[in-house]
Amino acid sequence: MPLSEHEQRLLEQIERALVDDDPKFASSVRTGDRRLKARRKLQLGALLVLVGLAVLVGGAVAPSVPLGVLGFLVMFGGAALGVLNYRTATGAVETGPAGARGGSTARGRGGKPRRQPLKNRLEERFRRRYDQ
Repeated sequence: MPLSEHEQRLLEQIERALVDDDPKFASSVRTGDRRLKARRKLQLGALLVLVGLAVLVGGAVAPSVPLGVLGFLVMFGGAALGVLNYRTATGAVETGPAGARGGSTARGRGGKPRRQPLKNRLEERFRRRYDQ
């Protein structure tokens, strides 16, 4: 559904205000591909897990408790980095219990409930407010 002229003007004003207020943030939002950055962080996390595992094994071979602890911490940090960026990197959609937030009744693979895309949810919310 295209925006009306009034809505387009408002959007342009908001964009100009954002660029005037914080040009660095505005340029990063325009040019940034979140999936690409998240994939790089996911790869870095996997690499950190492998390096941490090597350091952990090295700490076990050369009886050094601090080296083993350091290896564990590096592994844990890599795993945390991977887990935190997995959903963004793969484009996976988070599903919750059916009807928990007034979600869609659409079903995905395996009969699991699937959330509507953000655009559809926002349009639906706007229509409900406009009709009231």
